[in-house]
Amino acid sequence: MPSPLRPEPEDTMVLIWLWPFNTAFELDACQSLYNINGCYLTSDRQLYSKADAVLIHHRDIFWDLSNLPQLPRPPRQKWIWLNSESPSNSPLIPGLENLFNLSVTYRKDSDISVPYGSIIATDQTLEEFVPPVKKRLVCWIVSNWNPVHRRVQLYEDLQQHIRINTFGDHFNRHVSKQGYKNIVSSCKFYLSFENSEYKDYITEKLYNVLQLGTVPVVSGPSRQNYENFVPKDAFIHVNDFKSMKDLANYLLFLDLNDDMYRKYFSWRRNFEAKLSYFPVEHACYACDYVRRNKQYQTLTNLYEWYWGKS
Repeated sequence: MPSPLRPEPEDTMVLIWLWPFNTAFELDACQSLYNINGCYLTSDRQLYSKADAVLIHHRDIFWDLSNLPQLPRPPRQKWIWLNSESPSNSPLIPGLENLFNLSVTYRKDSDISVPYGSIIATDQTLEEFVPPVKKRLVCWIVSNWNPVHRRVQLYEDLQQHIRINTFGDHFNRHVSKQGYKNIVSSCKFYLSFENSEYKDYITEKLYNVLQLGTVPVVSGPSRQNYENFVPKDAFIHVNDFKSMKDLANYLLFLDLNDDMYRKYFSWRRNFEAKLSYFPVEHACYACDYVRRNKQYQTLTNLYEWYWGKS
């Protein structure tokens, strides 16, 4: 992916050292998408010595670190650790301590925090949000099936008490992008179950469902953690119920009480759900942070901070 023609002398330059998941993205989108000026993103490694920062995606680092920059680091250059995966889905690669200056992840306590999505104010207040027509009660789309995951155990318990419409590769019912939207919007409730439970790890499984006008039933971090990101009356948390039978009974109750069900969309009068775009949004906000923060910084406790290991 080519870089913009040339940086202005005052631009902050960030070198994308490893394309996240080997997928290139537009490098000139910071101003048009996020109104961020003064940032120059490049993938040209010949500019390494001139770059103000180097963005390195964790999941693409080789175990022996051989694909990291081998030249000495310029004194003022910052290395930025990029990761969007939870700790259990992130290999604990040795040798990373004292390599990085900054972090950009979904966590609120990152140097640059870019959650998977956000709830933003709309330009005008709606009289009432009318959800799409519902043809199904509870739905779940899943491809990554692991019987030890809590979400699988919750599903197997819940489906004994209420019918769940299942889709995805695990159920031999492949779903396209458009098919995903059609299915989710047609369901009254969707199981927005995370594959692991960690602080702030609240993914597109929630924000997609909120966007599509369906009530998410969530499993992940605590309700309090979810409420740091989304209105408390926008979702149903499995931990609010003593059993999956109680949860099933509540969903069946809402199915028969339309006024109660619609209260889960009251937040849509003033707000809407927005998805973050990985990794271009992360790169742009990282560049903007480096542009505005010239002080010395270092990330010395990466293993303890992220994995809880010293």
